[in-house]
Amino acid sequence: MIIYWDKTDKIFVIDIPELPGCMAHGKTKKGAVENAEEAVHLWIKTAKEDGTQIPVPKGRLMFA
Repeated sequence: MIIYWDKTDKIFVIDIPELPGCMAHGKTKKGAVENAEEAVHLWIKTAKEDGTQIPVPKGRLMFA
């Protein structure tokens, strides 16, 4: 999960880079993480129902 603060909307945003299009947000970091965990669950559930391949976790992300 990549967590960042959106100054414009004044919310925490979380991006799940290994799951295309999977994002969440919340007014608090805790709320955003809880929403992201639910988003991951729903993303995986939907992928299974649709027969979409679920990416294998790559582990730690490295940024240059």
